[in-house]
Amino acid sequence: MFNLSKKYLFTGIFLISFIALISAYFIEYVLGHQPCNLCVYERIPYFLAILIVLINSKYNKLEKYLILSLAIIFLIATILSLYHLGIEQGFIQESLLCDLEKGANIVDKDEILKQLQQKNISCKDVTFKIFGLSLTNYNIIISLLLTIGLTKIYFGYEKNR
Repeated sequence: MFNLSKKYLFTGIFLISFIALISAYFIEYVLGHQPCNLCVYERIPYFLAILIVLINSKYNKLEKYLILSLAIIFLIATILSLYHLGIEQGFIQESLLCDLEKGANIVDKDEILKQLQQKNISCKDVTFKIFGLSLTNYNIIISLLLTIGLTKIYFGYEKNR
């Protein structure tokens, strides 16, 4: 039974990551909701997951270590999303991650005026919700479930070989 689930594990992670990224870009470019900096950073684990799935398709002998890598990546994604949720809810104050563009060393006055005219999205502002939950909430759920599932598969890997 484990071999069957292992066979589809990487395909499932690829599909989840692909759908998450396509959804994020659809919401941004088609629906017009601009993401904050943390929202953009929360996409990185999904790109990495797709890359790891593609690596696994080429180097099957690294499967156990790639499963561990995916578990770590989605654990980091969970922590980043929890941090973002803390900012959204007002428990944590925004940091430089939320405002990197303004934190740059800008010397030219024209560049300063251009930065001031741009509309920067705050990490605490939720611009898009589905069924009353922000995308950060969904990212926490997805990342946490993947972390737990991948960790169980990793620790049971030798038993179920």
